[in-house]
Amino acid sequence: MIEIAILVFHILAAIGVIGLVLLQHGKGADMGAAFGSGASGSLFGSSGSANFLSRTTAVLAAVFFLTSMGLTYVTSHKPQARSVMDSHKTPAAPAPAAPASVPAPAAPAEGADSKAKDIPK
Repeated sequence: MIEIAILVFHILAAIGVIGLVLLQHGKGADMGAAFGSGASGSLFGSSGSANFLSRTTAVLAAVFFLTSMGLTYVTSHKPQARSVMDSHKTPAAPAPAAPASVPAPAAPAEGADSKAKDIPK
């Protein structure tokens, strides 16, 4: 149950990190804001949005890292599932005993005209 909860937080953190990284602008975009681009009049100011987005991204990256380690711990310490068949051990079947002696092949009858006499020995 806890594995599912950690997995949900892990997926949400991953989606959040992806979204926030895509929202952020690169280092070269700051030069455009200095020359009067529309970014300077945003809700957070010219540097406020970058600060907010980068801090939020850092927090979500830390959550992603911690949930990754949590999932690793939970799955490595999970008890092994045992089957009913594992608890019931059947003894191995004994190997069939070899016959004491091998019977000799029957000799052909000597009386009648038989083709068995024509076989060279």
